[in-house]
Amino acid sequence: MSPSAIKPTAMKPASSKAPGRVAYVNARLLDPGSGLDEIGGLLTDGAKIADHGPRLFNNGTPEDALVIDCAGLCLTPGLIDMRVQLREPGAEHKETIESASRAAAHGGITSMVALPNTEPVIDDVAVLEFLARRARETKLVKVYAYGTVTRDLKGRELTEFGLLTEFGAVGFTDGLKAVADSQVMRRALSYSRTFGQVILQHPEDPALSSGAMNEGEVATRLGLTGIPAAAEVIMVARDLRLLELTGGRYHVANVTTFESLNAIRRAKDKGLNVTCDTAPHYFTLNENAVGDYRSFAKVWPPLRSESDRQAVEDGLADGTIDVIASDHSPHDQDSKRLPFAVAEPGIVGLESLLPLSLALYHKGRIGLLDVLAKLTTGPAGILGLNAGSLAPGAAADLTLFDLDKPWLIDPAVFQSKSKNSPFTDYPVQGLVRRSVVDGRCIFGPDEKPGN
Repeated sequence: MSPSAIKPTAMKPASSKAPGRVAYVNARLLDPGSGLDEIGGLLTDGAKIADHGPRLFNNGTPEDALVIDCAGLCLTPGLIDMRVQLREPGAEHKETIESASRAAAHGGITSMVALPNTEPVIDDVAVLEFLARRARETKLVKVYAYGTVTRDLKGRELTEFGLLTEFGAVGFTDGLKAVADSQVMRRALSYSRTFGQVILQHPEDPALSSGAMNEGEVATRLGLTGIPAAAEVIMVARDLRLLELTGGRYHVANVTTFESLNAIRRAKDKGLNVTCDTAPHYFTLNENAVGDYRSFAKVWPPLRSESDRQAVEDGLADGTIDVIASDHSPHDQDSKRLPFAVAEPGIVGLESLLPLSLALYHKGRIGLLDVLAKLTTGPAGILGLNAGSLAPGAAADLTLFDLDKPWLIDPAVFQSKSKNSPFTDYPVQGLVRRSVVDGRCIFGPDEKPGN
């Protein structure tokens, strides 16, 4: 069996026995891949979707089916988060696979992809096998993982892409570290082509990225060392030249600046195989959220200027940005409640990913299916995952949510072990009511059979 054939399923959790058949009635069916948006029903049979459509249950539901009345709520393919730091192994006091899986389930996420910056890092098969075993034991969301581009994240020697691919790696990245050496990046892009893999880059020139926040007036007023926006586009522009040279597949993680987005637009217009993502905090907040040294607003890359925030929003609206990922980065209180300059960067995001993304729809910037595509078909297509669809035969991974339900984000009640979020009491619309993986309800109210 070829590596590409086994890659999409290697990290799936072992399923507890799925129910026989489940009929979801009175649902607003939303399938970004097919453009479906209509009231109807959906039938799952075990771990697969059997059928769906507006007239599916016109003659009644199957007698042996468990019936879920969706009462007009939105039913969509389960969300996919392609940028999550699990912290296990190595920093289980901040997060574990189990706690992250519970948080993901509460956020409507049915598949998440782990960055490889664990301890030890994911640069050999043993760590991949450990993650796969822990995901099977947890039996909640599906867990996938990236391998590192270079051994021990040191930026010099490439890892065994072929072997890691065979054992389940869905892409290669050095996580929060940029692959700074041009020759190493060139070899990575070329080598990865053999296995149909994508190289994901943290887009910051290390020599320009030693500051604490975005370079500008706010940083000067606070007396903090700044990171210029140019640090991002310098790395992106270099990598796009290497991409053109090698013909590989390249993904820019956490795009935050106007200039980077322009470079990516031009590369896409030239037909280069480049994709990119961003996180909700980059289109929701700007550098002013740092306020008076609020370390919970310290992220990596940093929050940028208002003009850059608007550019990210524009990039989502015009399709330049392919994916919205949570960039879930859990930290304990001891790591965040420190002077701003030395506090760890990053925020938790699994449970706020959907409502913050839906704000783009509620503001009228992006259509609902377009928002959901960036959370489902977008990451699935980039990583080659068999997910993100309501098509018959697809995995029965589903998210049911109330599109218009208003609520205030309260990190204190998050399922994540860590609570480091700048969105305390932030008003949002859109609440997850049920998450389903392979036909199993992993979050939501208990239901009894009946018609």
